[in-house]
Amino acid sequence: MEVIEIFKKICSIPHCSKKSDKLKNFIEEFCEKNGCEVKSDKAGNIHCKKGEPAICLQAHYDMVCVGRAPDIEIVQKDGFLQAYESSLGADNGMGVAMMLLVAKRFDDVELLFTADEEVGMIGASNLELQVVSNRILNLDTEEEGKVYIGCAGGVDVEVKKRYDKSKLTDESIYKLKIDGLPGGHSGVDIDKNIQNAIKEMGYYLVEFYPKIISIDGGEALNSIPKSIEVIIAMNKDKTPPKSDMVKVEKLEKYEDRSFFVRSNEIADVICGFGNGVREYDKKMCLPSVSVNLAKIQTIDDTISLQIFPRANDDVSLEKIKKEIRSYFQNMGYSVEFSSQYGAWKPEINEFSKEIYALYNEVFNEVSYSAIHAGLECGILLQRLGKDKMIVSIGPNILYPHSVNEKCEIESVKRIYNIVEKLMR
Repeated sequence: MEVIEIFKKICSIPHCSKKSDKLKNFIEEFCEKNGCEVKSDKAGNIHCKKGEPAICLQAHYDMVCVGRAPDIEIVQKDGFLQAYESSLGADNGMGVAMMLLVAKRFDDVELLFTADEEVGMIGASNLELQVVSNRILNLDTEEEGKVYIGCAGGVDVEVKKRYDKSKLTDESIYKLKIDGLPGGHSGVDIDKNIQNAIKEMGYYLVEFYPKIISIDGGEALNSIPKSIEVIIAMNKDKTPPKSDMVKVEKLEKYEDRSFFVRSNEIADVICGFGNGVREYDKKMCLPSVSVNLAKIQTIDDTISLQIFPRANDDVSLEKIKKEIRSYFQNMGYSVEFSSQYGAWKPEINEFSKEIYALYNEVFNEVSYSAIHAGLECGILLQRLGKDKMIVSIGPNILYPHSVNEKCEIESVKRIYNIVEKLMR
């Protein structure tokens, strides 16, 4: 299938978020070669147009790189595409592949490729390009049979605190490590009870409150953390407790001989923070408010945490921001919010009905839905005008943003069939 072949080519080109210039060049050259007028803006967004289009297809071309990525080695197994020890990038590389094939096969085409979606919707938020069509089909969702008409809003949160440090005397030093957890998308997988490595380490540390020398964990803001490493010190007559999850290694030599004086507080902050689903929408059968404790870092004498809350309405997002601010400010942390984007309120209109009808021709179980993840649709409506109509569909992609990510091949075929029907 040609979509799959184009996707494999995309996988061979590095395109981690903020490091996707090579793929940007490939997309521009591909579309120019196939007769499109190509424009880009300062944010890295790409607009391609030829003929008299009636619809614009849209996807983002960056990916979350986990594991060995961007060195992606594709594995095909049991009807799925996977990657060896890395994220696959089907989110959203498969949508990009479909759009490139449309550019090759059709005469009336409008395509919008947005940049750095996975790190705060940067491309969409700074879009300077114009879209001609009043109908936009986003190809960035990950469950077949769903016509998505709404999504969650979110905001990047960073909290920091400087702690006093003191020199060690004669303590033993240990490395504590959690690794190999499944990880996953911090929106669509947040209700799957996937263990968060940072939180699990917090539960472990409060058992015995060691002296913390450094702590670093998590992979990306919108990924459930799968690993964390902590360097600790303990009196020589004591050892860390046994754990099925935490690997303990005694270090005979370690250069940094200073620890955080208030190590107990750091452990309490991690353990006590409310991570995961906060509210659930029974009608839509999805979380309505969630929080992902995504990353923790030691920067000299400062502890920094990155957190990603989501909410399916803007009022709830503001409430969860207040909770986070109150919790961390009470513990003496500075709190900074950035890259906020609003929720996309569900609406059934003539375009979503058209997509629904086309879907019914190739798939027998179709429903309208919303997603507890960030899509660019709400931002695009704000940037391009309320007269635009946006719908989102996509193939089955399991465990995005993780080394277990995989994409169903037959599902890709069916979704592309819908796209072709729409273009015709």
